[in-house]
Amino acid sequence: MKPTIFFLAAVCLSYSCSVAADLAPRVEVEEDVYTFTPANNGAGPMWCSGSTCLVRTAERVFASGLETVADAPPLNNCRWMLFERGTKGWDRVFVDTDHRTREPAPVAAFADGRVFVSVNPAIDPKPGSGPARPDVLEFRAADSKAAPKSLLPQWQGDPPFAEHSYRSFAADREHNELVLFQNIGYTHAEWTFFDRTGKWSAHGQLKWPWGANYEKPGPIRVCYPDVALHDRAVYCVGVSDIHEPNHEWAEYKRKLTGQEWDYDFRRLFYTWTPDISKQPFAEWVEIASRDKTCGWISPGDLWLAPDGVVHIVWTERALDERLREKFFPAEKQGHYLNYAQIRDGKVIERRTLLASTEGKPGLIGSAPRFQVSPDNRLFVVHLATGTGPDGKPVHENRVVEISPNGATGAPVGLPLQHPFGSYFTATIRGGSPPSNTLEMLGQRAGGGNTISYARVNLFP
Repeated sequence: MKPTIFFLAAVCLSYSCSVAADLAPRVEVEEDVYTFTPANNGAGPMWCSGSTCLVRTAERVFASGLETVADAPPLNNCRWMLFERGTKGWDRVFVDTDHRTREPAPVAAFADGRVFVSVNPAIDPKPGSGPARPDVLEFRAADSKAAPKSLLPQWQGDPPFAEHSYRSFAADREHNELVLFQNIGYTHAEWTFFDRTGKWSAHGQLKWPWGANYEKPGPIRVCYPDVALHDRAVYCVGVSDIHEPNHEWAEYKRKLTGQEWDYDFRRLFYTWTPDISKQPFAEWVEIASRDKTCGWISPGDLWLAPDGVVHIVWTERALDERLREKFFPAEKQGHYLNYAQIRDGKVIERRTLLASTEGKPGLIGSAPRFQVSPDNRLFVVHLATGTGPDGKPVHENRVVEISPNGATGAPVGLPLQHPFGSYFTATIRGGSPPSNTLEMLGQRAGGGNTISYARVNLFP
């Protein structure tokens, strides 16, 4: 089948003195990896969106997957798998037949060929919730089918881990170090640091920001964070995920849905530490909020540039339309793909990359990810849907290249046969190297319960 041509927006960013090459994307691979059966446990293969299930190391590419165990009751009714792509396609090199789990297994890697899988096996996979025992398993790319080595993370005390881990897993491929976060209820995240000597040498707790202005003040759990680790500095951006704090809105939504619970995803928070082994995390900084109109925010990605600036990208929806007529009738709906630069905890640049609002409809951007080239050009990959300037429907992946001052430029096409709606990339945050080749793993339009992979050379 001849590929359908899709278009991407692109602009140059370079921290080097070299002349930027023109984008001319070419699809090298587009294929399915595995299919799955929905587990109906509140998670799924794409659930660990802040981490990644795709990594490249030592010229090899690996992907973790999630398989539903037939007749096993939720919540721990899945097992994780590890795939490697060889010359003949994808090969399942490992499957955890001994344990059950709820969530997918994020992966990370070092430049020396070590591949790591973050797992959270249930201690007793009985129906419903229950305790879990986190682990990190080490594979070797050169012999990926060999039994993995358990690194058994060390924690502060004896935290009550459960199947809802909301964990974040990041690697520093240059210094051979890892950091792992795992949420504990609605109070904090436990973290542990694996250093270059092969020891879990530091651990502690990351307390949530405090919701002092809520009707009932309390901690604001932060979930689905994007975490980066570089030379022991750690950067984290995530979204609020708590029970609806506005009692009147909660009651109204309960009557609409019949559900006794509803969650808030509308405040974006950021924190960092210059050295996780020695210094505590800074106070949380609120980057964006849609709290006044019961809107929605989703984290996209985070990148630490060589000059120390932290780049973040995320999406916003202005309001919950179900509540508009009763609570804020004058407000207009809007969808935004936003970008910001942060230095020392302060936003120094902020841009809207794509917007669609009532009265001025445009394309809606979603699922943004960063792609960084070896010469530090920065691209934002995302899905664009809606109606184009020519009046024709649009449903395509795009890339927007960001310059150091946040400017954007002209579109260039990505010839994918099917766009990805939800996906991981071989991100630097997971230990993959910077690359002119974009690698994607996820669910494509019309793909149903299939996880697919694509490799696109941006500068063939």
